[in-house]
Amino acid sequence: MDQRLTIITIGVEDLKAMTTFYETAFGWKTLSSSNEQISFFKLNGILLSLYPKEDLALDAEVSSEGSGFNGFAMAFNVNSIQEVNELFEDLKQKGVQIIKPPQNAFWGGYSGYVCDIEGNLWEIAYNPFLNLDESGNVTD
Repeated sequence: MDQRLTIITIGVEDLKAMTTFYETAFGWKTLSSSNEQISFFKLNGILLSLYPKEDLALDAEVSSEGSGFNGFAMAFNVNSIQEVNELFEDLKQKGVQIIKPPQNAFWGGYSGYVCDIEGNLWEIAYNPFLNLDESGNVTD
């Protein structure tokens, strides 16, 4: 199996509200392939999709029951501490819930956490050990 990732799908309770959140709070645009049953956002090299949680569980043949911490977080890395702070300020102004304000991290970087309206965690970070190109792609 190749070492790559094509799509991250979040199973959501309210597709319309979650799509609106990513469009307004993050300023992302849906792809034309999105419809009333699924939303796609093109990120840098992968897709983020939003799909009804019950339907996703049915497709995978697993239970949709569960609550609390989902056991994962998505990360949005930038090139400086200032960029982290600016993003947090912008998201705060848009009413995005700040879970952990940005701060120096034990691993040597600077990061904090926000969540979408259904509690999915997003780390916004500056990692001095991670090299990003001008598009935000990891280079090594």
